[in-house]
Amino acid sequence: MIGLEDVYKVVVAVVPLYFALVLGYGSVRWWNIFTREQCDAINKLVCYFTLPFFTFQFTAHIDPFKMNFMFIVADTISKFVIVAVLALWAKCSSKASSCWFITSFSLCTLTNALVVGVPMVKAMYGPLGVDLVVQASVVQAIIWLTLLLFVLEFRRAGIEGTTTLKSKAKTTNMTGELGGEGKDVEATTTTVALDVNEELVLEDTTVSSKPPFFKLMKLVWIKLIMNPNTYGCVIGVSWAFISNSRWNLEMPSMIEGSVLIMSKAGTGTAMFSMGIFMALQEKVISCGPSLTVFGLVLKFIAGPAAMAISAIVVGLRGDVLRVAIIQAAVPQSITSFIYAKEYGVHPEVLSTAVIFGMIVSLPVLIAYYAILEFVGL
Repeated sequence: MIGLEDVYKVVVAVVPLYFALVLGYGSVRWWNIFTREQCDAINKLVCYFTLPFFTFQFTAHIDPFKMNFMFIVADTISKFVIVAVLALWAKCSSKASSCWFITSFSLCTLTNALVVGVPMVKAMYGPLGVDLVVQASVVQAIIWLTLLLFVLEFRRAGIEGTTTLKSKAKTTNMTGELGGEGKDVEATTTTVALDVNEELVLEDTTVSSKPPFFKLMKLVWIKLIMNPNTYGCVIGVSWAFISNSRWNLEMPSMIEGSVLIMSKAGTGTAMFSMGIFMALQEKVISCGPSLTVFGLVLKFIAGPAAMAISAIVVGLRGDVLRVAIIQAAVPQSITSFIYAKEYGVHPEVLSTAVIFGMIVSLPVLIAYYAILEFVGL
């Protein structure tokens, strides 16, 4: 049963995050320390340095041979349930868009389990709960955040490719309009020939508005290969398998220290960046009250509901089932905001979900705990 001491532990875990948030907010809004360009640079520092090391640090120290695979299967099915519902919504609603599909998926499924979930679940279910929450966090980092990164890169590559093609079309059309003989005509012919060699569709100096799919995928994979977050996941999991195999290897102390010095800054700098983002907006709740409520409903109702259905379907029972539902109701992932800010996909919605989600998560998680105990799931 949860007591005041357990509540205090959660508060102790959350307050330092808000301290970093306030420092970031004050550095821009009150003290004018950073310019807008410097704020963007800070977010890139978090996205491409501190978060990859943070991901590597906790994925490298799990034991992949002792994971509860039925729990992982239930978590995976819940994600597919969310995707199916969002796909149906996208098909039926005129307001649907790729941006809202991505944002809604993030709100429903991605959690900040390590900071808020671990102390809460430890008080509720002990070591079993902590072990399951850490497993869910590792799978989230390896699969779902990587998949989110892939989708965001795919969207960005598509936008950049379309912009490039439209720019080429505009240039080519201006050179037909100008007309003339000799060098002008030759230049137009050369431009069209080059574009055909690049497998772009050109007819009568008109360029297709979308780049070819395979060329788009090539750009996305190149971006992912160059992204440190991808290496953080892959190398971390690889080391986890190696270190927990029969060789029982330990990470060299110099490498361990180098990783720790960066990874410890991961969560703090992410919250600092969020505070900076808030300070650059006109309002603290920049997305408005209606979207704030929408985000909280997806986070604390839709996500746990999908997890409950999936967990019951695969046959989870007892404390494992309860932990599965409660960890799905943990507040929004901070990493999802960093990605949203970097790729320009509703960062105001994600930042609000993180900030207010952590505030309301304590009573919500306690309520879930009491209801699950009462109904006897």
